[in-house]
Amino acid sequence: MASAKSLKVLFVTSEVVPFVKTGGLADVSSALPQKLQELGHQVRIVVPKYGSIDERKYKIHEVVRLKDLTTKIGKKEVTYSLRSSFLIGSKVRVQIYFLDNEEYFGSRHSLYTDPIKGTNYKDNDERFILLSKSVFELIDKLGWVPDVIHLNDWQTSLIPIYQKTLYKENEKFKNIKTLLTVHNIGQQGIFSKTSFAKTGLPENLNNNKGVLFKDKLNFLKAGLKFADTISTVSESYSKEICKIPEISYGLKDEINCRKKDLYGIVNGIDTLIWNPEKDKKIAKKFSLTSLKNKLVNKEELAEKFGLDFEPEIPTIGMISHLEDNKGFDLLKKSFKEIMALDIKLVLLGTGEKKYHKFFEDAEMKYSEKFACYLGFDDDLAHLIEAGSDMFLMPSKYEPCGLNQMYSLVYGTIPIVRNTGGLADTVVNYNPKDKKGTGFVFKKYESKDLINTIKKAITLYKDKKAWERLMKTGMKVNFSWLNSSKNYVSLYKNIIK
Repeated sequence: MASAKSLKVLFVTSEVVPFVKTGGLADVSSALPQKLQELGHQVRIVVPKYGSIDERKYKIHEVVRLKDLTTKIGKKEVTYSLRSSFLIGSKVRVQIYFLDNEEYFGSRHSLYTDPIKGTNYKDNDERFILLSKSVFELIDKLGWVPDVIHLNDWQTSLIPIYQKTLYKENEKFKNIKTLLTVHNIGQQGIFSKTSFAKTGLPENLNNNKGVLFKDKLNFLKAGLKFADTISTVSESYSKEICKIPEISYGLKDEINCRKKDLYGIVNGIDTLIWNPEKDKKIAKKFSLTSLKNKLVNKEELAEKFGLDFEPEIPTIGMISHLEDNKGFDLLKKSFKEIMALDIKLVLLGTGEKKYHKFFEDAEMKYSEKFACYLGFDDDLAHLIEAGSDMFLMPSKYEPCGLNQMYSLVYGTIPIVRNTGGLADTVVNYNPKDKKGTGFVFKKYESKDLINTIKKAITLYKDKKAWERLMKTGMKVNFSWLNSSKNYVSLYKNIIK
């Protein structure tokens, strides 16, 4: 039995670890509900059941009341079921419902894009209209009425507007509050104007004052307009999207209209997975009291990337999507100068073709000091965090970022640009009072980037000062406990 102060939270998302993942949203959608449940709240999750999810492995089963439900998408009658399982954490089990429909989800292993064409699925509008509508059927049929529906990104952004229009006559939905978390405002769910008819929404919303933006259906805009409260994944990012047009991707005015309802809560990290004392994916575990063992990881990292192991020379690690807004246009511009420095650089990532080509060529040209793996490998990601001396994130903007937090926990000093979550989690090192946790540069320019890397290299030569900096970073607490308590306060605030 939950306590009197306990809240009921329905968490709706398009991806959750360990079932399915394309990015940080999946990590948040697993860690936050578990932590909320540990704090004594009742949490349930809804996510689509994509073809890549193994139903036997995760014991996903039918729920009689939630079987063969029907709804309309435009003129099309769609049948679906909601099946059940548990997200099993270290301390709690969180109930999770999988939206099961063969045509939209079951027949596809990829989440949002066609793996052969490399383009977004043409029917993503219909797929996530179905996800939004299924939430109301779930609540209605189960009779489990949440206090708050916690929505994530554009894929769930029609839920508040459905609640206030199509489902407004149903008593069960009247008092439910909605919180929309924007993990990346660049992803908006934009479809042609003809998609509006599929939503079933009242015709008076079929314009730019309603849910269209520049004459196109924009899921995220609808969410920003109709959700009771909005949050982003760091405080700085919530301020930046109000002020900087480039960072708000056109939705600056929409965000500013809701400024009084906008909050920033920085993500936590899962310290069961990212912890150098317990990490089975690294060459040798280490802690504050056994920092020497970090060197074993540095040696293993050099070997994995085919570089000579030279303990005196700092190794800089990078793990990222290879795209402009992650700072790769700046890195490319500065690359020759970086290669002239006394460092080694290892990169793990995948992304735009132009960067694949650039880094393949660079690996040939600078084979003694640069190596890359163009793809994704989770074990290698852990080894880069453990074996690098520094970690570079020169992002143009960064809603939250997790790698800078992982780096600090692993005694790997972050070099980051002063934006979004990077600004909120890394404190610039001050040589005068020896305070700080990393190196931060402000201007998105080669000169600033190079100078900041040089500052890090200079301090690296001072072994005592460097070790002090490593230990300061390792002591910072980025667990989900702080973030989840902030979410609980926000939920209570919305309900009031």
